Amino acid sequence: MRRNGARRDAILAALATGETDVDGLAARFGVSPSTIRRDLQHLSARRAIARTYGGAILAPAAEEQSLLAREGINRAAKAAIAAAALALVAEGETLILDGGSTVEAFGRLLRGRRHRVITNNLALIPMLADAPGIELLVLGGAVRPISMSTAGPLAEAALRCLTADRLLTSADGLAPGLGLCEATLEQVSLKSLMMRRAAAVTVLADASKLGRTGQPCWAPLPARWTLVTDAPAEVAEGFAAEGARVVVARVLAE
Repeated sequence: MRRNGARRDAILAALATGETDVDGLAARFGVSPSTIRRDLQHLSARRAIARTYGGAILAPAAEEQSLLAREGINRAAKAAIAAAALALVAEGETLILDGGSTVEAFGRLLRGRRHRVITNNLALIPMLADAPGIELLVLGGAVRPISMSTAGPLAEAALRCLTADRLLTSADGLAPGLGLCEATLEQVSLKSLMMRRAAAVTVLADASKLGRTGQPCWAPLPARWTLVTDAPAEVAEGFAAEGARVVVARVLAE
């Protein structure tokens, strides 16, 4: 199972570079074309790829959901992931909090703690602006109404003046060998800079995000990072094989 999962993750990476032919993939991975076809069928069922005549391509970009819509999806999982992530964070750390509903769930837990928080997540401003013990620094820039976050050169210019102990981020999708995917280059440019400005990178991603490749823009992950997820450990084994520390959150029934 581990070997199959690792090969399928590598197939996703190969498709991202433009290799789409079954015979070429079979030769590359040293397996039969029928094995590659089974792998492609599995990836297609996950909606990670689209089958073509004689091969496959990465699935076309999915429609981006609004923050309001995402807040209502997998709420129990996001709450569990946020709580598990909080247990990794020491009091007094300087944190970069990225946009997204799972990071928003984490931010809700910071009231009553002592942190400097650097964020482009506009939903966190009313939550943390008056919280005792929280020093809030907001990254200005172009506002993306669909995600209620900022991005662009102004946000990046501000971030270059700062460093942090830890980044907590999420994404539209997450795949071994590729990293984190988002809808726009501006998002992944800021996300990549956030990774460079933080000493540690923690990705908060519920099970639906793992293996999802529906958006076209990618931010590679560092050599060492932490994944906090509700997915079983075997589902996240491709990330662990690449050096990620995987923390599995326990989800309580809603």
